[in-house]
Amino acid sequence: MISTLYIENIAVIEKCSIDFNTGLNVLTGETGAGKSIIIDAINAIMGQRTSKDIIRTGASSAFVSASFDEINDVIKQKLQDLGFDDEDGTLILQRTLNASGKNTCKINGKPATLSMLRELSVNLINIHGQHESYELFSPETHIDYIDSYGGCAPLLEDYKEKFSQYKILQKKLDEANSDESERLREIDLLSFQTTELYDADIQQGEEEQLDSERGALMNFEKIFSLLNKAKSALSGEESGGLEAVDIASSALRTASNFNPDYEEISANLTDIYYNLQDVSESVSDMIDSLESDPARLEEIEERLDLINRLCRKYNCTSDELPGLADEMQARLDELVNYDKNRDELIAACANAKSLALEAAEKLSKTRKSAAADFAEKVRDEMRFLNMPNVELVPVFETVELFPKGIDKAELLISANPGEKPRPVAKIASGGELSRMMLAIKTVLASTDTVDTLIFDEVDTGISGSAAEKVGLKLKEVSNSRQVLCVTHQAQIAALADSHYLIEKQFENDRTFTEVSLLDHEGRVNELARIIGGVNITQAALSHAEEMINNSKYEI
Repeated sequence: MISTLYIENIAVIEKCSIDFNTGLNVLTGETGAGKSIIIDAINAIMGQRTSKDIIRTGASSAFVSASFDEINDVIKQKLQDLGFDDEDGTLILQRTLNASGKNTCKINGKPATLSMLRELSVNLINIHGQHESYELFSPETHIDYIDSYGGCAPLLEDYKEKFSQYKILQKKLDEANSDESERLREIDLLSFQTTELYDADIQQGEEEQLDSERGALMNFEKIFSLLNKAKSALSGEESGGLEAVDIASSALRTASNFNPDYEEISANLTDIYYNLQDVSESVSDMIDSLESDPARLEEIEERLDLINRLCRKYNCTSDELPGLADEMQARLDELVNYDKNRDELIAACANAKSLALEAAEKLSKTRKSAAADFAEKVRDEMRFLNMPNVELVPVFETVELFPKGIDKAELLISANPGEKPRPVAKIASGGELSRMMLAIKTVLASTDTVDTLIFDEVDTGISGSAAEKVGLKLKEVSNSRQVLCVTHQAQIAALADSHYLIEKQFENDRTFTEVSLLDHEGRVNELARIIGGVNITQAALSHAEEMINNSKYEI
């Protein structure tokens, strides 16, 4: 679960540290106080896309850090797979946002990437925001909920792999069935191109070698002059370096007869003399090997011109030309052996489709088996949430193979007696959507490994006893998961195990948001504000006190 959230320079929050607890954590405050910023900060630490505009005005960067305690085995394994330690069951995620747009991420103090944060967060936190309820309007999402409940992930992964192989082969078959005249045109073109490249017989590294040889031939006179100059300096008849070193060595050797200190220097000069003699002989050999060959130079120029022309024509480097020729030849062989390859491709494609269909049917059977139970459990949860007459019916339609299998599934809903179940988008109100999504999340909570659920204003469109039932359901979920809930409903806030107040302060023409954990008196005052508005009466305070006291019972 998330134990501490630290935020720095995010929107109106300059610095803020929040210590969350187990159970139901509720966040309340006036509209615009900054509740959504807390969710934005959590989204940032989860590796979600975050605009640099979120950085507080006047600051060059923003920083978010989240600490997690008692991480589960799934997270520990994921950390190990990503190359990180679990630090004795704890986890610290950090992200710095810079005004330049650059992000810096860390996992347990070690550098990480945004994708790593996203990969970890899948099993850390599940956020349900107001917008997510509207996803129920799209039937395409319904099958995902059924798959999640039914544990269909392994079957879906197996199907996707087989479906992908089938689509690859189908694409190749479609290409093989293309227009015959186009095939002949491509054969003609490839025949010319492969002949041209194979006849050229360009070798890897050839261009570099020819450039070097050309440079030597083009600068023959200059090289010859410089080598002779070097040879003369080393062994010239009058003042060569070899003679000078030999004279110096001999003089010091004679001087060492009078002072032994000169003997070592004389020996060093002797070594230098022999080394210089070797160098002089090497330079002489180089001079002897030099040749001026205009015919070879012309041959090299023609060869380099061919290489450059082919490189421009095929838009590649000279070292890539041999491989390109092989690729073209392979494609040419496919086209020439069209009938044989096509028959083999038809058989392979049919076999791949059969395997994909078999996997899809296995997946479909599991889905349909899970769907009825899933719909029944969601319906029961919705009935608890003040929708006593609701009916939920899963409907399946078999379709052609597509990335999710052969099923299109939709949850049809009837909210009132006598009404025929219809698509969610046609009959569900905002409040009904919120309760349906909460019911789905409650049912799915028993099947996933996420330890922290966050509900951002899940009470949209509800009030009264329905809001109280939503609060009771959140309380129930919090018995097995840490729950964070942003709410405007006193009925929900009264059930909190930990209640946080988000307040906006003004100082020196700047806005600051603070988050504080409320004690009993603070909770009474905050609930009274939610109930009574600006003017908090004694009646509102008494009602708030009663709500908190009445909430202290087991569901």
